[in-house]
Amino acid sequence: MTGITRTLASAAVALTAGLAAAQQAAPPSFAPPNLTASGIRSLAANCAACHGTNGRPAPNSVLPGLAGKPSGELLTAMTQFKDGRKPASLMHQLSKGYSDEELQALADHFSKQSR
Repeated sequence: MTGITRTLASAAVALTAGLAAAQQAAPPSFAPPNLTASGIRSLAANCAACHGTNGRPAPNSVLPGLAGKPSGELLTAMTQFKDGRKPASLMHQLSKGYSDEELQALADHFSKQSR
C-alpha cells in the first residue's frame, strides 16, 4: 500500500466509525416549554399571522377563527395536523414544532378568548 492509499483507507475507517457513533447519539434536547401566561401568549402570537389576533381572523377570511372554540376541539385538530391525519397547506408542518403540552396550552388559551 502506498502512503496515499493507507491515508485514504484510514480516513474511510474513521468516517465509518464516526457515522456509526453519530447514529447512536441521543437526540438533542431542547429547552422546556415556557408555559407561563406570558409564554403561552407568545406562542399564541405565532398563530396571529393566519388566524388573527387572539384567534379572531379578519372579516371574510377563509381561515377559521380559534377564539372561543372548545379546547378539546382545538386540541384534536392540532394533534391531527401534527400526526398527519388531517391535511392542510401549512398546519401539518407548523404543528410539529410544538410539544403536546404546548398544543394543550394553546387550545386552552384560544378557548378562553371571546369571539
